[in-house]
Amino acid sequence: MNASSTNVTVAVRYQDSFSKAVTKNVIVVVLGISISYINAGLIHTFCKHQIFYMNPRYILFIHLVVNDMIQVTLTIILFVISYTIYKVNVSVCCIFVLIALFTTENTPLNLACMAVECYIAICVPLHHVQICTVRRTLMLIGLIWATSMSRLDFFNSQVFCLRGTVFPNPLIIKKRDITYTVFLVIVWLTIFYTYFRILFTAKTASKDAKKARNTILLHGFQLLLCMATYAAPQLLSALQQWFPENYTDSLYAFYIIVQVLPRSISPIIYGIRDNTLRKYLKRYLLCKVRIS
Repeated sequence: MNASSTNVTVAVRYQDSFSKAVTKNVIVVVLGISISYINAGLIHTFCKHQIFYMNPRYILFIHLVVNDMIQVTLTIILFVISYTIYKVNVSVCCIFVLIALFTTENTPLNLACMAVECYIAICVPLHHVQICTVRRTLMLIGLIWATSMSRLDFFNSQVFCLRGTVFPNPLIIKKRDITYTVFLVIVWLTIFYTYFRILFTAKTASKDAKKARNTILLHGFQLLLCMATYAAPQLLSALQQWFPENYTDSLYAFYIIVQVLPRSISPIIYGIRDNTLRKYLKRYLLCKVRIS
């Protein structure tokens, strides 16, 4: 069986009914537009006020927001393409898939960096200004992107636009699994150490430290969802074995929980709970031009 017929078989085997496909696509697009609208308000607020882009914490946050907007937009495009066009040129597919992968893998790393910044601010506040500078924060963001980069291997023919058909090389798959495992260990060790230290400090220190407790818990929940990305190959394989007749529904639920839901938590943590951002954000989201 040639590659073309194999790809068609994959597409047909897991095809949804028309009504179910329309429902899934509408839900995904509406969720994406809603998240992007709020995130666009956050980005606009950040760019309009110097107090934000001179603060490493907000720089890391806005990088997470921009990263999430790109990720949500591209994954929605890929989602819709999988139900409409089916096959696209592999060069276009590679660009879409790679950027989506970069931004997906960036999120847990960015959250780990935000946890470290929060740990420094709460547990060693006297050194925060010296350690967490704007320059170091920008370098850290560059490092996040560098760790997520992968190599392109081919740009010919047409394929069903899935990661497995775009990057079938066994060496690439093995490298992916090793990389995900390393990231999983590093990020979780960082998160456990910083979170528990902050939670311990929050019980005995200032009001700001106690307030950080709830933020840390929200970050922990967000990270827990995002970390499923690193175990995606194993989880998807398990879903295919457990629910062979409803595999498309399992994939859809996995996509919503792992890719979309975590991107809706960031605006809650900083856009709603952060007093400084909330002061400006609500005015912009309500389309008011000036802020007193």
